[in-house]
Amino acid sequence: MIEDADTSGIVKQVVVGLQMLFVAFGALVLVPILTGLDPNVALFTAGLGTLVFQIITARKVPIFLASSFAFIAPIIYGVQTWGIPATMSGLMAAGVVYVILALLIKARGQGIIHKVLPPIVVGPVIMVIGLSLAPVAVHLAMGKTGDGAAVLFSQGPALVVAFVALLVTIFSVLLGKGVIRLIAILIGVLAGYIVAILFGMVDFSKVIAAPFFSVPS
Repeated sequence: MIEDADTSGIVKQVVVGLQMLFVAFGALVLVPILTGLDPNVALFTAGLGTLVFQIITARKVPIFLASSFAFIAPIIYGVQTWGIPATMSGLMAAGVVYVILALLIKARGQGIIHKVLPPIVVGPVIMVIGLSLAPVAVHLAMGKTGDGAAVLFSQGPALVVAFVALLVTIFSVLLGKGVIRLIAILIGVLAGYIVAILFGMVDFSKVIAAPFFSVPS
């Protein structure tokens, strides 16, 4: 009985972790695509940063460090105005500031965060970031690129895939119980992916041709 409980617990953790991987991967790849940067670099640095973070925190915080949507607008402006090298330097400077603030919070305590950034400030900022990305979601659901500049798939099949994924996710949350409700996003992603395969929208040729190991450019 104990072994069965341990096994079911491990399986549950693996499934939930897989859902987190899909959720984080979408955000991780979307940001460099929207900003014109190399997704491979984002994947490599996110993986490296996550491993370092887990080592430093002794695996106490189950977090995957993905791309931040808060930097989309500054990165786009920086690339268009000063180019990629200068923008990367700016991102490195932002990382240094982040470390300094983290050390300050460690020294002064978490209370300083609530004083400087109360919920009434953080909430609207998160809403603005989400609403600013709404056009991107609409374009992708219609079979276009994130900026709507190019058409990738026909609008009809693309909308079907988007609505199937959305509805399956919603119904899994509302009607599902236990683990089903917990992995609603993963179920929605799988349902949408299956429909996309049926419509012939999934091409495995680039995946098959890609090397198993490669260095980001």
